[in-house]
Amino acid sequence: MVTLKSLTALWKEVAEELATWCHTSTTLDYKKLERRVEHEGDSFLTITLPDFGSDFEKALESGKVDRDLFLSFQKKGGLPLFLGGFLDRVFERGTCLLRDDACVDSIFAIRQLTLMFKKMLLPCSDTRVEAAIAGYVMCEQEVRSWDEVNSQKDHSDFERMSLLLWGDVLSALDREIADGELTPRHGPGSTADRLLGNEKYNQVEWTTRLESVFPFLENALPSARYFERVGGVTFLEPDAERPVRVITVPKTLKTPRIIAIEPTCMQFMQQAILESLVQKLEAVRAVGNTRQNVACGFVGFSDQDPNREMARIGSRNQTLATLDMSEASDRVSNQHVMLLTKWWPHVSEAIQATRSTKADVPGHGVMPLSKFASMGSAVCFPMEAMVFTTLVFLGIQDKLNKQLTRKDVLSYSGQVRVYGDDIVIPVDCVDSVISRLESFGFKVNSSKSFWNGKFRESCGGDYYDGEWVTPVRVRREFPSSRKQVDRVISLVELRNQFYFAGLWKTAGWLDRRLRIVLPHFPVVEPTSPALGRWSVSFSYESQKLHPQLHSPLVKAWTTRSRSPESPLDDVGALVKWFLKRGDEPFFDKDHLQRAGRPRSVDIKIGWMAPF
Repeated sequence: MVTLKSLTALWKEVAEELATWCHTSTTLDYKKLERRVEHEGDSFLTITLPDFGSDFEKALESGKVDRDLFLSFQKKGGLPLFLGGFLDRVFERGTCLLRDDACVDSIFAIRQLTLMFKKMLLPCSDTRVEAAIAGYVMCEQEVRSWDEVNSQKDHSDFERMSLLLWGDVLSALDREIADGELTPRHGPGSTADRLLGNEKYNQVEWTTRLESVFPFLENALPSARYFERVGGVTFLEPDAERPVRVITVPKTLKTPRIIAIEPTCMQFMQQAILESLVQKLEAVRAVGNTRQNVACGFVGFSDQDPNREMARIGSRNQTLATLDMSEASDRVSNQHVMLLTKWWPHVSEAIQATRSTKADVPGHGVMPLSKFASMGSAVCFPMEAMVFTTLVFLGIQDKLNKQLTRKDVLSYSGQVRVYGDDIVIPVDCVDSVISRLESFGFKVNSSKSFWNGKFRESCGGDYYDGEWVTPVRVRREFPSSRKQVDRVISLVELRNQFYFAGLWKTAGWLDRRLRIVLPHFPVVEPTSPALGRWSVSFSYESQKLHPQLHSPLVKAWTTRSRSPESPLDDVGALVKWFLKRGDEPFFDKDHLQRAGRPRSVDIKIGWMAPF
């Protein structure tokens, strides 16, 4: 209850500050919020308010408030009374039509006050978790159904477009795989066989499917000198392979996110494909006046800014639309990927060899997979983006009613961009692109896709008429003591986000809350290791000078974490050395003693640089 009071108090501070921006009052709004929180609990903040925000976005998209929106709120003149002061500056009460002079500050205010708590990292109820798992199983059945009914023409169209878009990239990758030039790597996360940290370098489990493309001796051992080690490895036949482990992680209180944890050997070789593929997809190589990577610029993996900028432009001139996909990765069929890679046999064989074919689903046991991969596979993200991009250009081809050429594709540079399931396309191609996506078994999330009005969102950037209207999100509950480190760090980040959003009064209110758990809370630059306040009025404080360097220092708290103990020696240590990228030494001198994600994070106080 203490946390709930803190969240409602934060809402009040934000509402009052935004009310001064828009010359209105939120006194009655706060009273309404208090009453509903008292009766409905935190679900009003984390579910009902976000539903209000979603309905508001639908109204911006259609240009009016329909009768089927805001059903859980009392209305007057067709508009909700709740947040009415802001709504009256966006819509006309009575006609419910979008105003020609809609106030952008009010649009931001409504989105901030309704979406602020949507993505708090709180566990869902058992009922919602079970519903999400059931949805995962149902999605798998739908993917399998699509595999059985898709047409030969769809196949041939997809294959031709894949050859046009990805020929340069996948031909180069095909040669690398054939020549054995890929270098695998281990990640820091969990695996289905529960190997952690440095344990992964002593893996003794491999699949026969992997062995046919990526021999254990060449990829998991230092050299042929250690051939005898192969005798201690268990090579699993397809029917005996370890399934991925399906789990849920927090996303919103309404529904969790479902991911799949891959076996160590699979993830190991998936990372090899991922690294080479992404480098090639994002690289531009020109020969004369010809760009050798026709797909460069249409897909992204490391930089979301191009998607955001295109969303901003689309919101200003209404020429670009933003689409969002439902259950995106889970609806990518393995058939899609096989069609995509058909012309490159080594790529296709490698992709299939590193794909897990079974999943251990809670409450449903081990089941075969028709989907290519769930979130958790290293190659899920690039395959998903490539499939979507291929379908986007098939939709454009349908719109133009002609087969696209290389020149045609390049002419859409700056108009098409895919980052995972965030898609930006020309507005005049929306219908044909959606039709193509749906014909291949995908679902466009209509409530988060925009092309009619002046609102656009992509990759965490939300815009109205070219103006930034992205809300600041509360991720964790408020800390009651300094020992709740994750909450303390999250609250510091929240304070600084509110500050740079222009909500300085709210940031000041959070400063007072933070000083209770962090007595030393100086002004620092964003690059400082200290937990401190960011400011635009002056860059950082200086409380004393370093005795040797004579540089500024401040007394502040900073995070401290250590990887768990994970000793590694002998052949495993040699494997880790040969898999290292670059010529520089390991940055961590204790990497053979400790490895993996820290199990906990602590904070400590000391003197440190404020920049």
